[in-house]
Amino acid sequence: MDNQTTTARTALKWGLITGIALVVYSIILYTLDQTTNGALSLVIYGILIGGLIVGMREYRTNNGGYMTYGEGMGLGALLSAIAGLLSSAFTVFYTQIIDPGFQERIVGQVRDQMEQQGKMSDEQIDQAIEWMQKFQSPGLQFMFGLLGTILIGVVLSLIIAAFIRRNKTNPFE
Repeated sequence: MDNQTTTARTALKWGLITGIALVVYSIILYTLDQTTNGALSLVIYGILIGGLIVGMREYRTNNGGYMTYGEGMGLGALLSAIAGLLSSAFTVFYTQIIDPGFQERIVGQVRDQMEQQGKMSDEQIDQAIEWMQKFQSPGLQFMFGLLGTILIGVVLSLIIAAFIRRNKTNPFE
């Protein structure tokens, strides 16, 4: 049996590492009450990009220096799914168990922002808040977090795999 690494094993390893990094960063944001800070939320994309790059490079190195575009895409999608599973599960755990008042504070902050902008009437703000609260159930929160991470990870994998891939010159090797 050959000693070639698999995309699943590499994706599992780096998906777990990336997911744990996302959870740690989320804890920092929750602790500092900066979850609505858009600039700091962009760091999440950096963590995911870093995990994808390192995971694909490790796979390519362990695979004799070669990785096809399809292997990179598959690895990236699986890595993103694992990282999304961990970070979404933690988010639901945090907002439902550790800090059940978190969602109410977010709704209050969103309401204040809408009122400060002055572009919507009170009825429109109430309606927007009502719609927002419909999507805050733990199941939907988990599903949207997981699917969002997978979608973003697949898009990023499309780009990253194009740069990291290295095909064999002889396809029969």
